Amino acid sequence: MRTALRVALGEHMRAPMVAVGAMLLFALLVWVVGYSPAAAGRALWTGSLGSLPALGSTLNKAVPLLLCGLAVALAFRAGALNIGAEGQFYMGALAALFCGQRCAGWPAVVLLPMILVAGMAAGAAWAGLAALLRIGRSVPEVLSTIMLNFIAVLAVSFAVHGPLREAAGAYPQSDPLPPAALLPRLFGDMRLSWGLAVALVVLFVVGIVMQRSTWGFRLRAVGNAERAAAYLGIARAPHLLSAMLASGALAGLAGALELSGVARRLYENFSPGYGYTAIAVALLARLSPAGLLPAALFFGALESGGRSLQTTAGIPSVLVQVLLGLVVLLAVGAGLYESRRA
Repeated sequence: MRTALRVALGEHMRAPMVAVGAMLLFALLVWVVGYSPAAAGRALWTGSLGSLPALGSTLNKAVPLLLCGLAVALAFRAGALNIGAEGQFYMGALAALFCGQRCAGWPAVVLLPMILVAGMAAGAAWAGLAALLRIGRSVPEVLSTIMLNFIAVLAVSFAVHGPLREAAGAYPQSDPLPPAALLPRLFGDMRLSWGLAVALVVLFVVGIVMQRSTWGFRLRAVGNAERAAAYLGIARAPHLLSAMLASGALAGLAGALELSGVARRLYENFSPGYGYTAIAVALLARLSPAGLLPAALFFGALESGGRSLQTTAGIPSVLVQVLLGLVVLLAVGAGLYESRRA
């Protein structure tokens, strides 16, 4: 009983402890480089939670982090190291833009679901390509997904400089999506998109599927004990493919929601690195759907508050990237420590 209680407490307490530890190390770093930790804390608070617009920005940034983190966690659970959520995010946004512009005259009740499905399909196809390379040619998905990230970013850059560039031609960006393809706002002052509600529903559904369905059990079996799964007749290849397809669909949905609910047009550097930060989100959550929401909110607050570090406190905002790295190191270190104790 005591062992079970200790394990349960460890599962729920590790993420907050990692976050607190990273914040303390960040405060120490800020002090070492000659800035005020108190000023940094106030700036992070002001930029992330200090007002309704700041809170809305944090929640909007948490949406792609939540869905991309869920994509990474699902793939990792199946033993597939999908590092390509960034590229799948870009391809989802590109497909959603193309679909929204080509079907601009359609009613919103049809067009909105269609562009979300288009984003999911593009993300799934992009991840599926990496899975097929692994199954057919033994190309590690770590390498293929990283390379596909660069191709996706360059594809979007080509699109906004060429065929999808705005009619005015002033900037390398697309024209806005038609009104029927835009997600409405939840609250006007917060500028919060309905994408948050969609992401929460998807998180709940995927969590149930992963924990309660036969498919979810088989994915976890392949990821945790491949030899034992093979002995039970659970083949790795089809489950690797299905996990990568589902993972890419989630990241592609994140790109479509970001385009339709927040950005409303496509441009270069459309993502500030959501797909890469999502790896840290998944690690902090221990690949658990239940832990992804607080982890995504934490990183969303850092992403949103980091911009006010320089404008409010005169502290280089690049230090937030150092904080993200500290979270990853502490999360991985805590996991290694627990595995050795076990």
